[in-house]
Amino acid sequence: MVRSPDENPLVLVCDDDSVQRLLIRECLESAGMVVVEAEDGREAIELVTNHRPDFIFMDIEMPGLNGIEACRILRDRPESEDTPILIVTGADDRETIDLGFEAGATQYITKPLNWPLLGRLVKYMLRTADAYLTLKQNEDHLRYLAYFDHLTDLPNRRNFNEQLRRNLADRERNGGEVGLIMIDIDHFKRINDSLGHERGDLVLQRISARLKTCLSEVSQIHSKGIDVDKEPSLLRLDLEIARLGGDEFSVLVKNPGGKKRLTEIADHLIDCVSKPIQIPGHTLVITPSMGIAIAPDHGVVPEDLLIRADTAAYAAKAEGRNRSRMYDSFIADVSAQELAIEAGLRDSLSNTGLSLVYQPQVDLSSGRITGAEALLRWEDPKGTSVAPDRFIPVAERSGLINDLGDWVLRQIDAEISVFANQLPAEFSLAVNLSPLQFSQSNFIDRLTSALKKTDLKHKLVLEITENTIVNSVGDSIEKLHHLRSLGFEIAIDDFGTGYSSLNYLKNLPVDTLKIDRTFVNDIGSESGNAIINAIVSMAQALNLNLVAEGIETISQVNHLRELKCASAQGYFISKPLRIEDFVALYEQNHPLLFDSNLEA
Repeated sequence: MVRSPDENPLVLVCDDDSVQRLLIRECLESAGMVVVEAEDGREAIELVTNHRPDFIFMDIEMPGLNGIEACRILRDRPESEDTPILIVTGADDRETIDLGFEAGATQYITKPLNWPLLGRLVKYMLRTADAYLTLKQNEDHLRYLAYFDHLTDLPNRRNFNEQLRRNLADRERNGGEVGLIMIDIDHFKRINDSLGHERGDLVLQRISARLKTCLSEVSQIHSKGIDVDKEPSLLRLDLEIARLGGDEFSVLVKNPGGKKRLTEIADHLIDCVSKPIQIPGHTLVITPSMGIAIAPDHGVVPEDLLIRADTAAYAAKAEGRNRSRMYDSFIADVSAQELAIEAGLRDSLSNTGLSLVYQPQVDLSSGRITGAEALLRWEDPKGTSVAPDRFIPVAERSGLINDLGDWVLRQIDAEISVFANQLPAEFSLAVNLSPLQFSQSNFIDRLTSALKKTDLKHKLVLEITENTIVNSVGDSIEKLHHLRSLGFEIAIDDFGTGYSSLNYLKNLPVDTLKIDRTFVNDIGSESGNAIINAIVSMAQALNLNLVAEGIETISQVNHLRELKCASAQGYFISKPLRIEDFVALYEQNHPLLFDSNLEA
């Protein structure tokens, strides 16, 4: 805990020489500090436990438990792991100094002591320690925001993905099984629509608490009937729960003991969740649908296991909800649909079906359009619109994503060139990059080669997700520097959904942060405002542009304006438009966010 500036620091002086302790006490008390004394290492450890001093002055040479040993013990205890420790030793005792640092000492001072400077030294060390603790607490808070769901305190999607990857890697080394249960709450949207999001959040909190309680019960149920001599690996059941977002939860089960036991676990969770939930003024019956997959039977990499468990959850919903479904050959037929998508995309690359729309980005201070994000759309050979989150993953897995990227650049060039005179030179066009595109070694060569075949004059902004960069920081930084040297601007898309430390972020060669819509949606709540405020403040401190995504209400616009967030986009401003409609809207030269009805 960081000490209040008004508090007098408490200093523990540990020295077996009573005269020395007295002199040190007088010196430090004259500097405004409070002193407690110990005459050996064991007494010092006891005083630290009882008094939690802000600073420890430790003599090395003492009878019984000496200063080195005491320092090592103190560093292993949570109450003193960050407390500054000043060790006192002989002037030329380099070996002891090295041992002291290895044991966890913060600094050393040699005898005879310089009495006039001692109090000042301790003050400076305390100031440095306070600054370190403040930074550590801020970093811990950011890590919590990145790895945990603020509504339920459960691990979030990023945390879950890392847990899944670790468990599968461990299974690869040591054998065994990894079970995955995907949980989706049935008809949850009805709760939000009828009772409001506040009560909906309360229901999610109750569900998460109930799931945690159920999992502890599952461990006890699982241990019954196991022959420890024959199945020692099944005695301890490791279960890890996470909230992936919205009404989606997941449970990882290490070595569940086969599909039958894994299904029993899911069915027990269904029984637990389906019991009536009490919230103020309402008694609700909630039912979940659960999809189950198990490694190695259904895949040995995270992506395969996730897809198959998620597909099984959709099958459970289709079969009537409030049930679990194990992935099997019948569900595997869904992969045939993906093959059809792949074939359709290949055909569309040389024929028709692909198109672009442009979503306006506006300056929040003026309300005028300053750029657009180009978004890919696709109709399959039957003329059915297919959502990007359906066909883009197929394109990535099949390798078509690079061809799609080339097509997007050619199409932007073809469409913008028609209206080049209507759009100013400073107009910016944002294009999304797939993580797979960016990770490929020939990505920049392919990008520049594709652009040489175009005549684009406007500023091109490349949008890259936060996780894409963080997954390989060194390689990413090198590529980003290269891209900027070629004249591209770089935007981090969906910022806040991944985790990049402040140290990484300040060194990344990027121009813009795009605040993810999940945080924009939370504007108006205390925690939501706090997160948005922190992101905006951080971006402004790092001199980065900001674009807020997913704007849906005037209250979101007004809050972002107050924070001086630069730009925004979303359906409240305008849906994505065909190029001719976009240019027509731009030429109206009308501030999109300053209609009188919007200011009410």
